[in-house]
Amino acid sequence: MKETGSLAPASKARFLICRPQHFAVTYSINPWMDPNAWAGNGDVLHARAVRQWDGLHRTLRTCGAAIETVEPQPGLPDLVFTANAAVVLDRKAVLARFLHPERQREQPVFAASFRALQARGLLDEVVELPPGVTLEGAGDCLWDRSRKLFWIGSGFRSDEAARDAVEREFGLPCLPLALVDPNFYHLDTAFCALPSGDVLYYPAAFTAAALETIHAHVAPSQRIALSRADAVRFAANATCIDRIIVMSSCSDALRRTIEGRGYTVAKTPLQAFLRSGGSACCLTLRLDHAVEADETVAQLAPTASSMTAA
Repeated sequence: MKETGSLAPASKARFLICRPQHFAVTYSINPWMDPNAWAGNGDVLHARAVRQWDGLHRTLRTCGAAIETVEPQPGLPDLVFTANAAVVLDRKAVLARFLHPERQREQPVFAASFRALQARGLLDEVVELPPGVTLEGAGDCLWDRSRKLFWIGSGFRSDEAARDAVEREFGLPCLPLALVDPNFYHLDTAFCALPSGDVLYYPAAFTAAALETIHAHVAPSQRIALSRADAVRFAANATCIDRIIVMSSCSDALRRTIEGRGYTVAKTPLQAFLRSGGSACCLTLRLDHAVEADETVAQLAPTASSMTAA
């Protein structure tokens, strides 16, 4: 693992990402994955994925983020989805445990990467989940900076029991959100908690009980319910840096809504990764989340506008 950005102040966003050198759709563990469709045009699709990942990387750097990288490994096409590697808060990482054997092979690679980050002083603690508990990192466990709690998904990839494990490790509440639509198999495909307290979410992805939980903790004025069209674009699978929201695409109506909340939309096309069921959030893991964050939400984007990466 190598560092591609200079050491940043504590308030600077820092992400863990992985180049798509070996990215491909070679197996199917969610409804988006079609190995036969990939095999018929693999070289072209891989080249597109590389270009689009480069665009995401440039966008993150333009937003002022520091970047850490996991080295790609042959035979691990989904290693690019670093959000699934761990849950990280206050310089502590709780390593993921994957459901499917195809992704379980990523676990030692990610574990070594986090130990290396710890050795460099970027993390203080790296711990494992209790035996038998499955949690696919920040794919299903999302930090809500405004409310100082985690939202934790279950139903397809992560166990309900992971809630107790995360609460014990971080000493903070975890609100359970059960998922019902297999197209939205991770929480981060259908839910995004913004720094201001606003929440992007796709209601049809959740059980009735989960929607009750969302509505009980998110005021109506802070709820941004996505249409089906925006949901299947993975508009909720966004990465937020202060007042900039990095996403692959969204409708004009959603962009206007987001900008009306004081955010800038930074579009960077990532359709190649949607073939594996991932987008901007899946491709990034925030390493600097803290309960008492000192970054200022309102300052980075003085005027809401739309940015588009090449």
